[in-house]
Amino acid sequence: MTIRHKVGTIAGSMAVLLAAFPAMANSAANAKTLSFNQASSAYVETFIGRVPYRYGGSSPGSGFDCSGLTQYVYRQYGKSIPRTADAQFRYFRRESRSRAWSGDLVFFHDDSNPNSYVYHVAVYEGGGNMVSAVGTGAGIRWQTIWSSDVTFGTITH
Repeated sequence: MTIRHKVGTIAGSMAVLLAAFPAMANSAANAKTLSFNQASSAYVETFIGRVPYRYGGSSPGSGFDCSGLTQYVYRQYGKSIPRTADAQFRYFRRESRSRAWSGDLVFFHDDSNPNSYVYHVAVYEGGGNMVSAVGTGAGIRWQTIWSSDVTFGTITH
């Protein structure tokens, strides 16, 4: 038996296994997605109480506004997203609250219409909580989601 034949046999066996058990194929993708979400969720927490709010801000050295924070965090893990809260909302795929993961984004709308203008964005932490660039004097904070006019978005799952 040649090496080429052995490799072909192994690859064929893997293809049969993955066809028979599709959940195995999905578990590798889910592990990578979970690691991105977990990493971005943990990373944004490092800015709590340490970085100021700055309108238009997009770096830890000068401060963040809400969408600058989310864009910066995602960029650290290789995800390029738009700059403003509303543009981020339009870029992300909507996810139900029950299916949202820590590291996804939570979008705050002008009104109860889920397609209305988004004026604020934060990193969802699970359990109705988020990390947000709050405003001048408050900086980056852990908060409870304070509005019912929100939607959740993902680019990872």
